[in-house]
Amino acid sequence: PERFPMVKKVALLTAGGFAPCLSTAVGTLIERYTELAGDVEIIGYKNGYQGLLTGDFYQVTPEVRANAGVLKRYGGSPIGNSRVKLTNAKDLVRRGLVAEGLDPLKVAADRLVADGVDVLHTIGGDDTNTTAADLAAYLRDNGYHLTVVGLPKTIDNDVVPIRQSLGADTAAEQGALFARNVLAEHNAAARTLIVHEVMGRNCGWLTAATAQKYHAWVQEQPWLPEIGLDGAAWDVHAVYVPEAAIDLQAEADRLRGVMDRLGSVNIFLSEGAGVDSIVAEMEARGETVARDAFGHIRLDTVNPGAWFGKQFSKMLHTERTLVQKSGYFSRSAASNAYDLELIDAMCRLAVESALQGVPGVIGHDEEAGDELRAVEFERIKGGKPFDIDQPWYRELLQQIGQPEPVAAPVHEH
Repeated sequence: PERFPMVKKVALLTAGGFAPCLSTAVGTLIERYTELAGDVEIIGYKNGYQGLLTGDFYQVTPEVRANAGVLKRYGGSPIGNSRVKLTNAKDLVRRGLVAEGLDPLKVAADRLVADGVDVLHTIGGDDTNTTAADLAAYLRDNGYHLTVVGLPKTIDNDVVPIRQSLGADTAAEQGALFARNVLAEHNAAARTLIVHEVMGRNCGWLTAATAQKYHAWVQEQPWLPEIGLDGAAWDVHAVYVPEAAIDLQAEADRLRGVMDRLGSVNIFLSEGAGVDSIVAEMEARGETVARDAFGHIRLDTVNPGAWFGKQFSKMLHTERTLVQKSGYFSRSAASNAYDLELIDAMCRLAVESALQGVPGVIGHDEEAGDELRAVEFERIKGGKPFDIDQPWYRELLQQIGQPEPVAAPVHEH
């Protein structure tokens, strides 16, 4: 502690949707602080920014420090999450988190001051970390110096300019595992259509990576088509992501041939694919499209999987249509070996940066030669599109017989 006299108390905060890294990151941060600065006090705000606003937190006890490694075995977040935007005062007043007329940024800042926090670690996506940047700027402008060091959590892997978000690889692996059981349903009835809906609002990376991992599994298995155990029927037949245009009629014509030949069709669909068409159809019927506190369309009310299932069901003359979502199964898993290694490296740098007073979001900076560093908050933003021209993705589409992708018009959801 003598080496870091400015850091007496550290707060941890996880926010946004779950990803298979939160519990591991919390445990790893505690371990690293215990190793480097054992006298530094650590708290964890309950349910993210909600706990910060209400002053509700866990105290990291000696028992927790001694057993922090246990957290790496689990998914979810031990300290809890919520979706709170500190600059959306109206939403926070409605939810009873701040009183009418108060500035939520000031409420949060005053709470950090009252709690004596010197370092705040935010583990979340672009919304979480840009909110943290807003908070840090407010504190700095009002004479209080707090070091905020974020970690990039999103299964969409869509944070600019960070190469790989924590938990994304595990989510893809778990989605492929989910598909093994769900796609076994392909011959539970004749002419079955299965739509595997994968999370991904604006970015198709998770859908593409999930499809690739599942397709690789199919290729590795022994099959016995003579008795109906046909790898071709178990495989992926279409992958739809928001970044690529979808020609429904052309795809229906192609997939009808697959259905006629195999008796089933398996589609991997990003939940953000085709949303513009679906929303336009809903609004044409006079329906109001629900949005969350950040202004994002609530995709659970749009239900892309059901919409695509309905369209293709008619066009492919199916007898059975099954729509299954792997999102909650995938995002709440424990970290895999790849993510455990990535989280360890990022958390080590996060603690070192915090103790040295260097703010930012830890990640491999794609705009700085993939160097692992604290990326400046002002450079952090969400919505990084999946590159549909990547060789591995084009190779996947070629192997499953899908035409080369054509970029879709860019829209804000």
